[in-house]
Amino acid sequence: MKTCSIYIDEEAFEFNVEGDFFWGENKLLYKKENNVISKMPWQKEGFKVVEAFRNEEFDILKKSIKKIIINALKENNIEINDSSFVLEDYHKYVTTNELHNKIISITRNLEIDDFDFDIDLLTKRFGDILGYKLTSWVEELKKTHIQIRISRPDSLDINPPHRDGYLSYWEDIINVWLPICGCNKKSSLPVLPGSHLLPENEILRTENKGAKINGNIYHVPCILETSNGIMSMRRPNPKEGEALIFTPFLIHGAAINQNKDLTRISLELRFPKL
Repeated sequence: MKTCSIYIDEEAFEFNVEGDFFWGENKLLYKKENNVISKMPWQKEGFKVVEAFRNEEFDILKKSIKKIIINALKENNIEINDSSFVLEDYHKYVTTNELHNKIISITRNLEIDDFDFDIDLLTKRFGDILGYKLTSWVEELKKTHIQIRISRPDSLDINPPHRDGYLSYWEDIINVWLPICGCNKKSSLPVLPGSHLLPENEILRTENKGAKINGNIYHVPCILETSNGIMSMRRPNPKEGEALIFTPFLIHGAAINQNKDLTRISLELRFPKL
């Protein structure tokens, strides 16, 4: 058992992680040329907040997400009034980790056809920003893949600090994090600026599927620290209608929801570069 200690916007946090940790080899996984953010002036930072939606698009997407979550609640025998339910109150209906895990087993494995919204509008929009053609199809998985992230207040409904690029099917993609509700300076996704430029021998981590937090095993590894010591992360905090986009080799995660009575819901998209 190890204690993962981090700073988020200069505030200290810690949580326990089970796993075997190791320092990697002296090599850089991030390719500096012809990667999905290589044309961007913010390549050294590794991330950027950008405009994501036009007109009524965000409201349409949010309505679709609400429908998916309501259906997941009903599948798990939770009585709910469709018209009065608000997403920020999710934690008032889902009060145990066991039940929450059943809900997210549905919401973390979605495809574009599950949404009453044309996700490929965003595929093209972000591709236009980055100067590369993107796709929503993940060839190695043989499907599209979208996750609704649900984080209850004062919980460990989080991923550990990690890099998506450690998973082969996320090596050449753009990460997109969209705030849907309950997202603010106390709950949005933390990143470690410039960390995509760290070689592996400066990162202490587990293998993929090698970290357990609060009884949950994660596909991604847990990054415990870097050669600089405790990681000092920051929350870019995109507003409603904006998106946080970043390279899959940027260290991110540990999106602890410090709000006392708001569930945070966000959408995670990953678009491969063609």
